[in-house]
Amino acid sequence: MLSVTDEDQQIGEEPGVRPAPKNISFDNLDSTDFEEFCHDLLIELGFVNVDWRKGTPKRASPSDRGRDLVAQRRLSDVDGHTRLETWFVDCKHYKTGISLEPLQNLLAWAEAERPDVALVIASGYLSNGAKDGLADYQRNRRPPFRIRFWERPTLARMLGDHPGLLDSHEIFIQGMRTSAEILAAEQEFFDKVWYVRSLIRDEKVEAGERDEASPELRKTIMAARTRVEEKYGRDNVGPWDDWHWGYVHGHLSALRWVLGDEFDFLDT
Repeated sequence: MLSVTDEDQQIGEEPGVRPAPKNISFDNLDSTDFEEFCHDLLIELGFVNVDWRKGTPKRASPSDRGRDLVAQRRLSDVDGHTRLETWFVDCKHYKTGISLEPLQNLLAWAEAERPDVALVIASGYLSNGAKDGLADYQRNRRPPFRIRFWERPTLARMLGDHPGLLDSHEIFIQGMRTSAEILAAEQEFFDKVWYVRSLIRDEKVEAGERDEASPELRKTIMAARTRVEEKYGRDNVGPWDDWHWGYVHGHLSALRWVLGDEFDFLDT
C-alpha cells in the first residue's frame, strides 16, 4: 500500500541553533537607512536609551560628533547591583573595505568623552590595515574604552536570531529563488503528490474500498498521468517508499508556506 507508516529521524544542525542567513546584502540601503537598521538592531539586542545622533533633519548629518548612535547596555553584578555601560557606535556603509582613516573621528571623540565601548558596525568589512591600526592603537595608547567591530558575517548571525529586521529594512539575501522558480517548484511537487495519490486511489478501488471512477473521469486521470510522466520523467514521479513519500510532501508543504498557505495545506 502506498501510504506513510513511519517517520525517519532527520539529522541536522545542533538543536536550537538557528543557521545564519548566507550572502546578506545591504545594497538596498543608503547610509541613513543603514544607520536606522543599526539603531533597531541594538534595540533588538537589548540595548537601552538608544539615541540616533542625527544633528540635522538632513539625511546626511555632519553633527554626530564621531558616532552615529549612543546606546547603553544594562549589566548586573553578582550582588544584584545594576549598572549601565555606554557604547558609542559608528555605522559604516561602504562598498569597499573600510580603512583606518574613517574611524579616527570615533576614536577621538571616545578619548574625549570616555564611553565604555567604541563600536564600528560595518555593512561590509574592515580592511586588514584598519584592523592592524586598531590593534596598534589599543596596544600603544591603552584607551580607557574597549574597541569592537561588527562586520557583515557578525550581522548575518545576529539577523539569524532576529529575522524580522530583514523584511522591515529591506535587507535581502543574495541568491534567493525568484517567485517564478518558487511557483514552478510548487507546481512540480503538486503534480507528483497528485500522481501518487491517483495510484493509491487505484489500489483502494481494487481492494473494494472506493468506487470506480466514471469512464470520462478515468480518461481524464490517465491523460493527466501521462502529462506528468512526460514532464518530469517516468522514473521521477513515484511511487516511492515511505521516507521519500514524506520527503515529497515536506517539499510541497514548505513551498506552499512560502507562498502564503499554512504548513498543513497539502490538498491536491
